[in-house]
Amino acid sequence: MIGRLSTVVLDCPDPRALAAFYSEVLGMPITRAEGDWVDIGDRDGTQVSFQLAPDHVPPRWPDPAYPQQFHLDVDVDDIAAAEERVLALGAAKVREDGTFRVYTDPAGHPFCLVLAPSQPAG
Repeated sequence: MIGRLSTVVLDCPDPRALAAFYSEVLGMPITRAEGDWVDIGDRDGTQVSFQLAPDHVPPRWPDPAYPQQFHLDVDVDDIAAAEERVLALGAAKVREDGTFRVYTDPAGHPFCLVLAPSQPAG
């Protein structure tokens, strides 16, 4: 091992707003907000960071002219209830495929809600 992952950083036009969105989605409080950088995290050290990128061009998945670059998978126990909550927070639904659903966050980054393995598909 050369090192360990410190954080995943999402470039976006409004770090505070996107951090607030993911804070609600993931149940992780904002732990640092300094200038153009905001972190959310939990007690076990999991962290996601948000950095100002004024010229950010969101992906348009699945359009190859605007590739997704990365995405987050979020395990949920009740995919319908989770969908309702992320849509209320500003997500946009892109696609549904059985045990997972694809959305974009308010800055246009794709993410998936994935039915936890122990749950029946619905």
